[in-house]
Amino acid sequence: MAFELDKDKALSTLSLMLRIRLFEEKIEEMFSNHVMHGTTHLAIGQEAVHAGVSPALDPMDWIVTTHRCHGHTLAKGSSIEEMFAEFLGYSNGLAYGLGGSMHLIDVDRHNAGSSAVVGSGVPIATGMALQLKRSGSKQLAVAFFGDGASSRGAIHESMNIASVMRLPVLFLCEHNMYGMSACARDMVSTDSIAHRGASYGIESRMVDGNDVEAVFESVTHAADYIREHGKPYLLETRTYRFSGHSKNDKKLYRTHEEEQQWLQRDPIALFEQRLIERKQMSVIQMESLRQSIKDEMDTTVEQLMNNPQELTIEEAAGFTYASKEDSAR
Repeated sequence: MAFELDKDKALSTLSLMLRIRLFEEKIEEMFSNHVMHGTTHLAIGQEAVHAGVSPALDPMDWIVTTHRCHGHTLAKGSSIEEMFAEFLGYSNGLAYGLGGSMHLIDVDRHNAGSSAVVGSGVPIATGMALQLKRSGSKQLAVAFFGDGASSRGAIHESMNIASVMRLPVLFLCEHNMYGMSACARDMVSTDSIAHRGASYGIESRMVDGNDVEAVFESVTHAADYIREHGKPYLLETRTYRFSGHSKNDKKLYRTHEEEQQWLQRDPIALFEQRLIERKQMSVIQMESLRQSIKDEMDTTVEQLMNNPQELTIEEAAGFTYASKEDSAR
């Protein structure tokens, strides 16, 4: 029998998936209207991975995310107000408005931050896992990376040392089929990145990344394994990004037919249908939930823009240069 979340957990999971989707749709709208500047990397279509990973962990476990990090940051508990403020460049943002879309961090919620450099968070998470082991902690670190990063040397070095030193790290591949415009079938030497775990003596599994309950169950199993055996684990989640690589991507490298096939497996629509079939939620309740979250997004943005908290030059310099008082200490 397939794993099922209980009703309360299922409803909170659907709410989280909708928050992630509607947050990114609002971001896309604001960038398109030139309200926000720079670039952004959306993960619309990957919400089952975002909502299935962090909620399955202990709140004290750490995550190190990728440049496609909005959903993971929300799933770890960061506020939409601080996230929107960060995108707008306001001083009340998660990184005081200095990081933007690709550099979200929330240490208070055990989110060690994301990086724009592909795959660079994996050795950081592995080093964090080493320190967790040395300190006698029962916590683990999750190292996110995509199929585009899966062949980078730093990732293989990290998996090797994690296996040799028995480190509490979950290597989580968010396989969305494309590294920028390069299809994985043309760029990755195996049909399953999870298979590479065996080469390093690492237990591994591949799971449907559009099934939030399957992701939640697999992460729960992986975390239990890591804590019990003190060894790393490799989990590959197969999903698809409906959006382009970044805001200017016209997606000319993939076919309309392929996109339509994956749209039929929209993770939110699949989970909503499952909850309806279980009679855990009605269509009217779902529509009401979606509207209430959308209203929250709109209201939060309006309030922020009506009261912009701009970072001053002096404040920004304070993060770059030490003062004489700091040097004296």
